[in-house]
Amino acid sequence: MALYKQKVSIEHKYRGSIEFPETTEAKDIFFRVKQAYANHEKMGIHLLFSKSKLQKLRKYQKGSSEIELLNLDFYIELGEILNFDTQDAKKLKSSIVLTNDTAHSSFNITKRLKLINKKHKSKAIKSYLFWDIENFSSISSIFNDIIEPYKIEDHNIFLAANPDSLYLKKAEWEANLYDYGKTLNSFSFVKCAHGKDVADDVLLQNFQDLRLKGSNVFILTFDRELKERFTEVTHPSNNLFILST
Repeated sequence: MALYKQKVSIEHKYRGSIEFPETTEAKDIFFRVKQAYANHEKMGIHLLFSKSKLQKLRKYQKGSSEIELLNLDFYIELGEILNFDTQDAKKLKSSIVLTNDTAHSSFNITKRLKLINKKHKSKAIKSYLFWDIENFSSISSIFNDIIEPYKIEDHNIFLAANPDSLYLKKAEWEANLYDYGKTLNSFSFVKCAHGKDVADDVLLQNFQDLRLKGSNVFILTFDRELKERFTEVTHPSNNLFILST
């Protein structure tokens, strides 16, 4: 719903009209954007949100960030009227929509994570993720449900992809990772070769080489045999999590 329609004029020159969204921030945004534009300042989503707010918007927000999306649409429409670039606002909007769509989808990683090597989780200092990205490319869900809650550092995230999948999906993966300020090379990423050097074997070898103890270990694979192989070689002090089918 819109509160009212407002003329947009800069230096007494009429540029068009815009409908105000029914948000408490709309008036402030309108005058802040107009002033910044008239003063030839840098335009951007910093005019709408603080740095801390932008960080929060990258995660799932209760209420699906409905107000923030209305304000973003308002800002984007102002950009069209005044002819300034709003790509950063459009990217943020897409990221918010994707995050909330993922959170509401039937595939919920949190509910499917299962501790498989013991009955009760023991104390762990660090967390590691072994990620078969071609089978689990729902990037926002993995960040929101595993990486961020367990504070997994980039160098403790191991990704592998077979060449055919990498060729087909790399652009999509990189685009989704961009929303989190990452690329594939932000992590311990391995491009596998054809033949025996496949993603599952690479991830298992990464895990064995680390000789982990006292850690949370997350395995993202649908391969039942690989789950069993990870279980066989893990130290009992680790908490080994897999996705239940």
